[in-house]
Amino acid sequence: MLASGSLPSRFTAPLTASTAAELSALSVGSSVHAYCVKLGLLAGDGCVAVASSLVYMYAKCGVVFDAVKMFEEMPERDVVAWTAVVSGCVRNGEYLDGLRYLVEMVRLTGDGRVRPKLTDNWRVDLEACGVLGELPSGRCLHVYAMKTGVVDSPLVVSALFSMYSKCDSTADASILFTELLEKDVVSWTSLIGAYCRRGFVGKAVELFLEMEECGLQSDEVLVSCLLAGLGNSVNTCGGKAFHAVIMRRNLGDSMLIGNGLILMYCKFELVEVACRVFRMMHHCDAESWNLMIIGYCKAGCDVKCLELYRERPFRGNDGFLGDANSLVSAISSCSRLGKVRLGQSARCYAIKHLLDDYSSVANGLISMYGRCGKLDHACKIFCWSKLKRDVVTWNALIASYAHLGHSNDALSLYDQMRTEGVKPNSATLLTVISACADLAALERGEQIHSYVKEMGLDSDVPISTALVDMYAKCGQLGISRGIFDSMLQRDVVSWNVMISGYGMHGNAKEALELFSEMEGGSVEPNGVTFLSILSACCHAGLVDEGRKLFTKMTEYSLVPNLKHYACMVDLLAKSGLLQEAEDIISAMPIEPDGGIWGTLLSACKVHDNFEMGLRIAKKAFASDPGNDGYYILMSNSYGSVGKWGDIENLRDMMKDHGVEKSVGWSAVDTCR
Repeated sequence: MLASGSLPSRFTAPLTASTAAELSALSVGSSVHAYCVKLGLLAGDGCVAVASSLVYMYAKCGVVFDAVKMFEEMPERDVVAWTAVVSGCVRNGEYLDGLRYLVEMVRLTGDGRVRPKLTDNWRVDLEACGVLGELPSGRCLHVYAMKTGVVDSPLVVSALFSMYSKCDSTADASILFTELLEKDVVSWTSLIGAYCRRGFVGKAVELFLEMEECGLQSDEVLVSCLLAGLGNSVNTCGGKAFHAVIMRRNLGDSMLIGNGLILMYCKFELVEVACRVFRMMHHCDAESWNLMIIGYCKAGCDVKCLELYRERPFRGNDGFLGDANSLVSAISSCSRLGKVRLGQSARCYAIKHLLDDYSSVANGLISMYGRCGKLDHACKIFCWSKLKRDVVTWNALIASYAHLGHSNDALSLYDQMRTEGVKPNSATLLTVISACADLAALERGEQIHSYVKEMGLDSDVPISTALVDMYAKCGQLGISRGIFDSMLQRDVVSWNVMISGYGMHGNAKEALELFSEMEGGSVEPNGVTFLSILSACCHAGLVDEGRKLFTKMTEYSLVPNLKHYACMVDLLAKSGLLQEAEDIISAMPIEPDGGIWGTLLSACKVHDNFEMGLRIAKKAFASDPGNDGYYILMSNSYGSVGKWGDIENLRDMMKDHGVEKSVGWSAVDTCR
């Protein structure tokens, strides 16, 4: 039209703007807006239709700010403008603004100044109430729907059920269901879905059985809804029983139900059962493959995750059978297996197939390179992701530096992140608090603690636990205990870090008292708890208490590992009970490592038990022939009894095994 010399009019401009909106062609819509301003189409008769179409275009293209600005500048507003601004705000996450405009629209409707078709906006209006938890506003809309006679519309009923579910009001959802004149499968599904979303799966199953007693046959949507509820509640027995019901009803051939079963069993951590369901499905779509790949990854079955990722068809009837989530899962498995080369191909694969969510792939690659010690590669991916960096991207690189012990660099990245205007989240703060703990950087830790309070995250259990650990490692046990005592909820990790904090500073009495308090509470100690309390006993030389605690592990069905045995050997050996320490090693159900033999060997030197030292040294050399510490200990032992020839033999052994004495070094944090 423009090429022929014709200009937009009050008739063609709204049509063009609406077309641009449907195509999400923001640049075209902006051009239409510019022509409308230039030609004066936003003033005079017919301007309302033009302005309304522009509000609709900006809202549909996701540019809410411009849509609201255009709307506010309109001297008069019609139904299109009101509908567009409300739905635009809600669909783009501006729920409060959407609700505010909705209230104003309803008020004007009551005054007779505007007659919007509220049914056009029911879904987004009620969605806003649900997301914001505005139950009173939602109830008002329900009453208004009854007043205007649209409450029987399936669209309105579905939106009301969803709103009441998100507002945690299954009672209102039940009342709505009771008032329905006709109860079909859709309405039953809506009510059952509301109970499932609230976690009341038992009630949802009761309703399912009640529906079937009424003679209605369940469809795949209802069944998949129940499967999701059972999966979220981790009701393994109920899930298996419902699977049997599905098989008896011959509903197992549905792809939607098959995918629901896979997801449910993956949430139960029964990935092999999920795989059997997957293999029995006659038709698998992209979601089927992705669910199974992600399930293997989350369960730690990394080899099977990669095997399935390679096995999946490149394309199916519905197109590409892979997405960013499955690719990120494959990258995570490569990371844990240390298969860097295989992980490197992921980036090329993502670029080649133009995955929409490349940023998540980049984040996964950064984490993989960081875990595998390839910081230079991680930094390159980070730089290439400059235009699409989000808080997860920053977190991945910061965590990579922290994981490899570069805590100062991790804190510098945190500062850079805040300078660039990216707001840290709880994952960021957890990492940098741990970095401060590693450096014993008290001042930096206090600064981050202040920011945690400012963000209102001081009640977050993992962050509070990290702060307890940080202050303890910085020697501030009083502050550490104060934070611990102020925690409204404590998990086993919280108890462990506080006990460990007392232990590392030699406060064994306080550690034992805290352990007793933990036993009297609702949190059960785990293997790490016993390792922490045994270490505290070891530092303080509390042999009897250590023996009792080591024996007590069986009361909690815990099997001691190498670290627990090493702690007990160290405790006994330091106390001069060398024979008892050796007896514990001999009775171990697992093969002792060089560290355990080395601990006993060192104690033999301290307590001048040369004969036992010779016997233990042979076992230590056999276990870890490349450890220079053993040779030095035995060399000192031989020297103390004047056996200089044996020292020469030790030096020859070191040469034969290619062992060289390690150079000593020390480090100190200079950041203030």
